[in-house]
Amino acid sequence: MSILRRSCRVFFFAGALAYFLCLTANPQASPPAARKLKVYISVDMEGVAGVVTTDQLGPGGFEYERFRHFMTNETLAAVKAAKESGTTEIVVSDSHGNGESLLIDEFPKDVRIVRSWPRHGGMMAGLDSSFDAAVFIGYHASTTNTRGVRAHTFSSANLTRVSLNGNAVTEGEFNAAFAGALGVPVIFASGDDAAMEELKSRLGNIETAETKKNLSFHSAETLTPEASCERIGAGVKGALARLHDFKPYAIKTPVTLEISFKNYMPAQMLGYLRSVQRVDSHTIRFVGRDMAEVSDFVDVVDGYSPDLAP
Repeated sequence: MSILRRSCRVFFFAGALAYFLCLTANPQASPPAARKLKVYISVDMEGVAGVVTTDQLGPGGFEYERFRHFMTNETLAAVKAAKESGTTEIVVSDSHGNGESLLIDEFPKDVRIVRSWPRHGGMMAGLDSSFDAAVFIGYHASTTNTRGVRAHTFSSANLTRVSLNGNAVTEGEFNAAFAGALGVPVIFASGDDAAMEELKSRLGNIETAETKKNLSFHSAETLTPEASCERIGAGVKGALARLHDFKPYAIKTPVTLEISFKNYMPAQMLGYLRSVQRVDSHTIRFVGRDMAEVSDFVDVVDGYSPDLAP
């Protein structure tokens, strides 16, 4: 055997021995685990396909039970699309009315659902900085918008304007600011044409699914539930495919909140609080350290009643 061949054989055995020793020293070694992808889905009802009046929106309406299914199916379309795009963890927030509209038995067993009120974070309860993205289903336009089906901000019965740092906001923009404070971007929303235009004008080029065209506060030209679900599924997939294009919607702190009421009495009484300034006969101003504090204040204003009982 030549010296060259003997040297090659020595190097071969030395390399093989080193590889064997490496394996036996760390027998549990394995490829790094795939990164978890977490998505938060906040669900309202006014923006669901077919919704036009109170007949669909509450337990007293003759179409409510059917539309609970349609609301659930639109949410399931988003869940399915997220899972098919690699999402490993999903939290769904039931954020309409009494917070008990979604049919939770129709969801996959690994999805967690936030229900009922009160809860810190309001429509975004359960969201934290570990989430990669937020999705809005069934959202509507703001109370200051002259267009939009069932357009309102938090309370169609009591409020005429809600603003953050001087800008009138939709529920979507308010919730996006809450998410943005946690570093979570909103990447997709569904609802009527006015709602989607309003959101995109503030949040930028997010993916949207238009479920209907508004004709008036109580009328729309709507997609069918099946077509709406298809459009939502495609939109969520498109958003997650370009997840890195989205940035959190963060606003300056401290946050100045203004709320205008239809009646003067709430503004008068809330103005007795040292932390609240009465701006005019129907409007109050509150300055919060961050969106979490502002969100809690809104929930107290919108949800408190002297006759509350457990």
